[in-house]
Amino acid sequence: MNQETNRYSIAVLLPCYNEGLSIASCIISFRKSLPGARIYVYDNNSTDDTAQQAAIAGATVITCRRQGKGNVVRQMFADIEADIYIMADGDGTYDAGAAPQMIEALLRDRADMVVGTRRNITEDAGRRGHALGNNMFNLVYRSMFGRDFTDIFSGYRVFTRRFAKSFPAHSAGFEIETEMSVHASTLRLPVTEMELDYGRRVEGSKSKLSTFRDGFRILTMMAMLLKETKPFVFFGLIASALFAASFGFMLPVLAEYFATGLVDKMPTFVMSMTLMLGAMLALACGVILDSVSRGRIEQKRIFYLSQAPARGERAIFGTAPVDDREPAAPALPRELRA
Repeated sequence: MNQETNRYSIAVLLPCYNEGLSIASCIISFRKSLPGARIYVYDNNSTDDTAQQAAIAGATVITCRRQGKGNVVRQMFADIEADIYIMADGDGTYDAGAAPQMIEALLRDRADMVVGTRRNITEDAGRRGHALGNNMFNLVYRSMFGRDFTDIFSGYRVFTRRFAKSFPAHSAGFEIETEMSVHASTLRLPVTEMELDYGRRVEGSKSKLSTFRDGFRILTMMAMLLKETKPFVFFGLIASALFAASFGFMLPVLAEYFATGLVDKMPTFVMSMTLMLGAMLALACGVILDSVSRGRIEQKRIFYLSQAPARGERAIFGTAPVDDREPAAPALPRELRA
């Protein structure tokens, strides 16, 4: 790290579940790359010796009882105070040596989050299913929320304190990275990406990610976040589908009516009208909830702005946090003034 980076309080956060084979080497790599950083390992009910290996390697070990990566991230951001947060997996697949460059990118670009995108994710045959799903979900994400990210599932990220303390973190599992990306895109926060090599797991270590189970949960989370952040789009899609179905049922009824002047297919007509009413109701919900969503986003933005930037400004410019400043002396009465 350069001299300027040494001025910041840096915390390395490693959520872990059964990573006893790799966690020690991961900690040593980050210690070598960031000598002044504090390293925290959050053990998520591991059944192996993850906690013991992390403690021997010199990390601060904290237990998170709620199972799931999202729950661990929520506790990490709540517990730890720092200017800069680095989050990585404890399996050793991410390059700890790139951490200083990611921090420099965070400061140089005045970003709130830097994402280390994975360069060689398909080289391991065991990851091809994950890579295919990763590409598919990235395309879905860009169509829903914008083109801010090319790898929304990367677990290697650097954050400012402002991001960490304003991130709501509703997710319980591996969908937490998707929620982080949506949070940044929704509030239009400054973010940047850095392409990095993605290593292999050590022999005997297995991925905790299930392609189908976790893929379904991530897709569900995307739909929920679309409903919460862009309700007009979400309910507009539902309304469009209902309108199309209603029109499909109505066509034969209208054709018969114009040909004979009669409506013999009354159940079909009733079904068509019911779908039409459903479409109108969905569209009305989208319009109303869009206004509610805009208000919620404004509140999130205000809370985000209420957090100190904490990119080391007070270390560089000599300013103190607002809470640490001395209160102004009360003005003297006019008769006592010199």
